[in-house]
Amino acid sequence: MGTTPTEVLAFPSIKAIVRDNGTAEVVVAGNSRVVPDGGSLQDLRNNALALVVGEAQTLKRPVRVQIEDPEGHGELIVHPDNKIESVSYEPRPARRRAQAPATTPETVAPAVIETVPMAAPEPVAVPAQPAPIEETAAAVERQPWPPALVGPDTAADATSTPASEDTSPNGQRITEAEVPQAAAAASQAPLTRRSLKETSFLVSAPVLEPATKGWRGSLTRLGFRMDPSPEELAEREDIRTVSQHWPGPRTIAVVNRKGGANKTPTVVMLSAILARYSGAATVAWDNNESQGTLGWRTEKGAHNRSVLDLIDSSTELLSPSTNAAEIAKFVHHQTADKFDVLRSDENEEGDHEVTAEEVDIAHQVLTRYYRLVVMDSGNTARAANWRRMIDHTNQLVVPVTAIEDRAEAARLTLQTLESRGGHDAELARNAVVIVSESTDAKRSMTGDALKRAKAEAQRIADGFEPFVRSVVRIPYDPAMVNGPIRYEALQPATQRAWLAAAAAVAKGF
Repeated sequence: MGTTPTEVLAFPSIKAIVRDNGTAEVVVAGNSRVVPDGGSLQDLRNNALALVVGEAQTLKRPVRVQIEDPEGHGELIVHPDNKIESVSYEPRPARRRAQAPATTPETVAPAVIETVPMAAPEPVAVPAQPAPIEETAAAVERQPWPPALVGPDTAADATSTPASEDTSPNGQRITEAEVPQAAAAASQAPLTRRSLKETSFLVSAPVLEPATKGWRGSLTRLGFRMDPSPEELAEREDIRTVSQHWPGPRTIAVVNRKGGANKTPTVVMLSAILARYSGAATVAWDNNESQGTLGWRTEKGAHNRSVLDLIDSSTELLSPSTNAAEIAKFVHHQTADKFDVLRSDENEEGDHEVTAEEVDIAHQVLTRYYRLVVMDSGNTARAANWRRMIDHTNQLVVPVTAIEDRAEAARLTLQTLESRGGHDAELARNAVVIVSESTDAKRSMTGDALKRAKAEAQRIADGFEPFVRSVVRIPYDPAMVNGPIRYEALQPATQRAWLAAAAAVAKGF
């Protein structure tokens, strides 16, 4: 017998709470039990469920668990033998995405694991047994040829057709006197047969891997295979998008004519994600007309070479006899995030500005050694190296922070490119705008300041959305304020947002 609703209400009630600040607890009859620190939100969920299972085994009776974490809430019933009678889970409303899917369900149907025995089905009348195989085969032999010419109604009535009648190629009943004419018409009809080229035995439905995140992932690890949530499916799709290898190199230009618009952090994060997931050789190039800051926010190698040194050695680097490892003499490898950095000239006494021809040379060298080139830029859209960078660009990215003058500078940058027409205008129309909630690179935000930044970021994102291909919002993260930027140092929500941004960029390739 299954468990009745009355019995369910009689179960001891337990509440498992997991917080995004790295703490969790399981509350039993008003008494709180501290969950062992697992190091991550997912580990905390696993430890909380382990305490719940232990409580059910101690009480030797099922317990009802109300689960709550930053991603959603729900309810499940755990039995002493580790069986889960039912599960319901509803995620919290997702943040607004720049590009919503074509159809978005209003609610997420809770996943259910049902272990209650089902009632016996009502008796159903058994249909008459089909004719023996021999009789069926004989009936088929009496049908006109080819069988494909027999209409569906005729095929259904084949056993009830009088012996004095037959069927025409178009499915109409005919008499014995008309059989010769029908046979002649059938012999003239074309005989269509499927080609072996149109058939494959390898066609099968894709296998959906079980959930790995949230409570669904915790239940999967306990032995209950759960389907992933819509949020996890969306993340898997973004990972698939940024993991592609495209035919030929691709160049991304990150532009905004206003300083402090988050250009350099954007270059670092896009390079890190594309290199990590795709495994493609990726280089971040500081194409600033003066001393750029990309080298300040990334790891430095064992040398001081810059783009000028690479240009001076371009003949050697482009030689067919030069091996791929030689490029390491001029770039600075990021050991954690797996991409390289080509720094701008940092000679304080130097006055050389990279020319358009030198941009061509450097780009030719880099696209020989790298699949992906992500270019940082200066603030002068009229500079020769800036304009030549645009000529080589496949995808334009415009970063902006939640400050009006940064947004206005981004708008003017896009307007300038659109007014030039041709390739430049196409880049502007298909640009990806990345709106970060940070407002000041030198100040951490809390409380009301962060709320105001969120509201302003949303207003700016809404303003750009009608004019570009995609707009992505990035939450504030103190790990991006100062010093070298590391992907692993970011909060999970920030990592997820940058993954969505990189996927939006990759869709433009």
